[in-house]
Amino acid sequence: MSRSDVHPVHEFEPWQVWPGSYDNPQVEGEFPLAPYRGPGIDSSTRIASMGSCFAREIKSALIREGYSYITEETGHPASKHASAAWERLYNTFSMAQIFEYTFGKFNPQVRWWIAPETGVVQDPYRRIVLYKTIDEAQQDFEHHVICSRRVLETAEILILTLGLTEIWQDKFDGSVICLPSGPYVNEGGAMGRYEFRVSRYEENLANMERIHSILGAHNPKCHIIVTVSPVHLWATFRTDCDVISASCNSKSTLRAVADEFVSRHSNVSYFPAFEMAAIYRPMMGEYIFAQGRENFHVNQETINFIMRNFLKAFRITQT
Repeated sequence: MSRSDVHPVHEFEPWQVWPGSYDNPQVEGEFPLAPYRGPGIDSSTRIASMGSCFAREIKSALIREGYSYITEETGHPASKHASAAWERLYNTFSMAQIFEYTFGKFNPQVRWWIAPETGVVQDPYRRIVLYKTIDEAQQDFEHHVICSRRVLETAEILILTLGLTEIWQDKFDGSVICLPSGPYVNEGGAMGRYEFRVSRYEENLANMERIHSILGAHNPKCHIIVTVSPVHLWATFRTDCDVISASCNSKSTLRAVADEFVSRHSNVSYFPAFEMAAIYRPMMGEYIFAQGRENFHVNQETINFIMRNFLKAFRITQT
């Protein structure tokens, strides 16, 4: 037990006290994790993940360690980052739309973008998923929905990594595109129907509740693990603040959303990946950022540290 240095004296578990405060243990290389109260996980547990770039790191680590990570559409380039060809999903709106189209309730007015010069067909709702024709796009998407549904209906653990709060939203039907990027945008496609804005706490929480509701209807035994990605924004579309402040706002908002979301549901847990990268590793005297052009990412040492603690946190042991 740890003790306070005030009157009256309080006793705490080690994970309740700031490392190194007063006479309490210093940072020792292992994050002081609170007890995990979800179902036990072993090598037979069917695990899926979706979300921002960090979802890819989780996928790679679990597959490397021999766990039952669910993989569908393995030949599809958009499946590199998740359990199906969802691509990277940076915001909770895009994640909620995945659940909606998987179970038949997402019908945007604009379903496909067609690049003005090359005629390339692009999916606005997944990050740069491209096709040669509308027929090819529709056929592949029909197959994708089957695969997506198979993942979400069979997963025992679903890991959701939350990335940012900046969105581009259709002014007419409210759908949210993944990013203003790809051949449609580069070739001068009509973007006037989309507006940039910063999403806020209430609507991000509503998206998470929507995800929980849909998953509960189709796979009520699935346990959700939520984490906030430690990867920062590389640029902001905001004109009222700098990129570091914008990134901090995104992470802080989503951390608050995750806290409330977890408190509402017994089948949801939180994993502090962002806290490990942004606070604990620097306390250890370690540099956390990647070198080179993508220095807004965390480095491999930090990823390894997070994943080691991830495996420890959720009692992941081989059977």
